[in-house]
Amino acid sequence: MSSHAAMKYILVTGGVISGIGKGIIASSVGTILKSCGLHVTAIKIDPYINIDAGTFSPYEHVDLDLGNYERFLDIRLTKDNNLTTGKIYQSVINKERRGDYLGKTVQVVPHITDAIQEWVMRQARISVDDDGVEPQVCVIEVICWSRLILFYCERITTGEQKTKPTQNSVRELRGLGLSPDLIMCRCSTPLETAVKEKISMFCHVEPTQVICVHDVSSVYRVPLLLENQGVVSYFCQRLNLPVEMRPRKMLTKWKEMADRSDRLLEHVSIALVGKYTKLSDSYTSVIKALEHSALAINHKLEVKYIDSADLESTTLQDEPVKYHEAWQKLCSSHGVLVPGGFGVRGTEGKMQAISWARKQNKPFLGVCLGMQLAVCEFARNVLGWEDANSTEFNPESKHPVVIDMPEHNPGQMGGTMRLGKRRTIFKSNTSVLRKLYGDLEYVEERHRHRFEVNPELKHHFEKKGLQFVGQDEEGERMEVIELEGHGYFVGVQYHPEFTSRPIKPSPPYFGLLLAAAGKLQSYLAKGCRLSPRDTYSDRSGSSSPEVEISELRFPSL
Repeated sequence: MSSHAAMKYILVTGGVISGIGKGIIASSVGTILKSCGLHVTAIKIDPYINIDAGTFSPYEHVDLDLGNYERFLDIRLTKDNNLTTGKIYQSVINKERRGDYLGKTVQVVPHITDAIQEWVMRQARISVDDDGVEPQVCVIEVICWSRLILFYCERITTGEQKTKPTQNSVRELRGLGLSPDLIMCRCSTPLETAVKEKISMFCHVEPTQVICVHDVSSVYRVPLLLENQGVVSYFCQRLNLPVEMRPRKMLTKWKEMADRSDRLLEHVSIALVGKYTKLSDSYTSVIKALEHSALAINHKLEVKYIDSADLESTTLQDEPVKYHEAWQKLCSSHGVLVPGGFGVRGTEGKMQAISWARKQNKPFLGVCLGMQLAVCEFARNVLGWEDANSTEFNPESKHPVVIDMPEHNPGQMGGTMRLGKRRTIFKSNTSVLRKLYGDLEYVEERHRHRFEVNPELKHHFEKKGLQFVGQDEEGERMEVIELEGHGYFVGVQYHPEFTSRPIKPSPPYFGLLLAAAGKLQSYLAKGCRLSPRDTYSDRSGSSSPEVEISELRFPSL
């Protein structure tokens, strides 16, 4: 058998309803397969004409499935794992311009369809794990392929469970030449036996091929839900997978994590000060990173969304009630997070929040733009540079503490950012963040930005206590800031939330949650370990009281 014949493809598709759960189901399928010792990758296929999501507004409907795949499977995907209509057409047009088609008429069939198949087959072979091993299974959404198993996800009507919509959808699917192997039924409550048998009969599948995915307390329970219904056994039989039916340690950890999530009693609140707070999906990666860290310290997370513009003086004049409500949320939080973003709207409000956190000794984490604005706030209120700003917002500032990078082309927004995994070197042995990373000399994290802190001005900040403890390999780009004499005032130019995992929380976010819960200093004093009693209190009801937080592994760097 050739190596190509050994690859197994799993297709997850569904109705037109967004948010039905295809991404979580696909991620959960990959999780239970990975727990069986298989190497799994994932590809998401979108119909957008956009080449990528780089120029999308966060208020646009941007699929979040790639992030789910990475968090659930603990893998690292690339931009090529997200396939769009725009990418395919661009690829085919470039080939035509180069003369690769030898003057033939380029058409949807076979050229576009072949390009899709070639892309999927090529990308499925690329390792996504640290061990560099080629994947054995590829989970895909949307596209049909041979040697695959087809999942069909359908929502069962709330209230009385109706099967007619599912029957009609599967009939339409069969009209396209596709026969589902498993039908995933999303419902509020467990599927009634009679309903399951009716779907089985009218959709021409066995009752065991109708899987109930009812609402659960946590998404961490979905892989367990699928495994309990024999999905792994079906995979072994249908795809001839080399899977040993043995106890799976990875799923045991997921069960412990889900149990712990359900039984948390202590709360910790974080104020998320941003400009896209009307749509929480805009900050999904950030929220997940906070959740992972809160779970690691045995606390239930409360996120207080604050529109940064509501903290500004203009809101006090126009809508005083909204202004005071925003400040009440901020002042009642245990910690403050200012995430990344673009554009001038709300930046003054973010700096107001940063100033409050700095003066009140409240735990603070600034990510990307959040770090840049922390530098601007410090320059204004500590160094006395009243007009200090980023050239993104005020190109005429006499104190441009944040400037555009040489790679940035102001005339073209797409594909001009400093992207991807970059190395950050720690310049201080006493850095709090360095300790949280396990006292590593350097870390590699993902970046996504067009502007950076002006390196020519860094000595002014360091004289006053704002230390640039992390820099790039050349020492020209400021990557990490820490404020001396503050409990936890940290800013990072990169996006650590992209590498946060349920069992491996991101160190910058982990530090924020530890500080917000009042546990950071004891954690550092104990050599970055928490006692079992701190981690799994009697009130949490954890099934594994002997496990220490040191077993939570940080991303391999």
